[in-house]
Amino acid sequence: MTPYKRLVCILLLTAACLSNTATYADNRSGLIKRSDYVGREDVHAFMTDLVKRHDFEMAELRRLFAGAQQQASVLEAISRPAEGKPWHEYRKIFLTKKRINGGVKFWDEHQDLLKKAEEVYGVPPEIIVAIIGVETFYGKHAGRYPVLDTLITLGFDYPPRSKFFRSELEHFLLLMREEQLDPVSLQGSYAGAMGKGQFISSSYRRYAIDFDEDGKRDLWQTDDAIGSVAHYFKRHGWTPGAQVVLQAKIRGESYKNLIKKGLKPSIESASLKHSGVLPRHGVIDEAKISLLEFELEKGHEYWLAMNNFYVITRYNHSQLYGMAVYQLSQEIKEKRAQALADKGE
Repeated sequence: MTPYKRLVCILLLTAACLSNTATYADNRSGLIKRSDYVGREDVHAFMTDLVKRHDFEMAELRRLFAGAQQQASVLEAISRPAEGKPWHEYRKIFLTKKRINGGVKFWDEHQDLLKKAEEVYGVPPEIIVAIIGVETFYGKHAGRYPVLDTLITLGFDYPPRSKFFRSELEHFLLLMREEQLDPVSLQGSYAGAMGKGQFISSSYRRYAIDFDEDGKRDLWQTDDAIGSVAHYFKRHGWTPGAQVVLQAKIRGESYKNLIKKGLKPSIESASLKHSGVLPRHGVIDEAKISLLEFELEKGHEYWLAMNNFYVITRYNHSQLYGMAVYQLSQEIKEKRAQALADKGE
């Protein structure tokens, strides 16, 4: 396909995604915006369903939707996620000196909380720290998009995942009622994730905890963010002390069939040798694993992933994300241990 034809296809697809409702041109910015959500039939049906199933007030829902504006920047951002990059580029985003040093600092500042979380939920501090480091740079970048408008935009103007985001919008409105929060004022990611640990609304409702016992589940507050990340991992099957990954060496071609089996551990570890796959160092402790391939600038590297790695990817269903979190956690742990050793602690 020529570059011109490729551009035409992209433009046609974009136009299709944005043709559901009337648009108007903002002469000051040149952006195409979408308005009048409250007047749309699909939005009216959604609101009616919420009133019927959850006893929302129609007048309040109409007020919220009437004030919503389509977030063009959200539609643009979700079309180019970082997880679309090859591993050697993705890794550079998160495995930086600044993020590693920031993780050591965050750990030092909240070591008592992290110790408590490990004691209660069995999740090591470095994993919790790395999650918050990858998600929001230790709370410094918790998102700049209005969550309500973001979820409305994605729920009604992003056909590829509209069902998912309408469900999240429903969870968000229920969450606002349960936690007595203002739905208009909250900001988050371009996918509607919130707080230092970036929980989507359904995860906030299911897994967020009041770790400091002040009567509120506030994921913008460090105590609750740390406790909730640990609780999330515990609920998804994190095993204390178990392996996460081992780098693998391969020979032959049979390994390619193992890679196709995906993220969830399903390969009998005892059968790896027959497929030309062995750990570079160490011994596999778990009965079932997965084999993952990561693209380098030249060639690939291969990793044997255990259940704890799969648990990391329940936070973000990407092997790139899982590996970035794990490697960042190990860099932070090593850097902090060295710093403590240098101090004689």
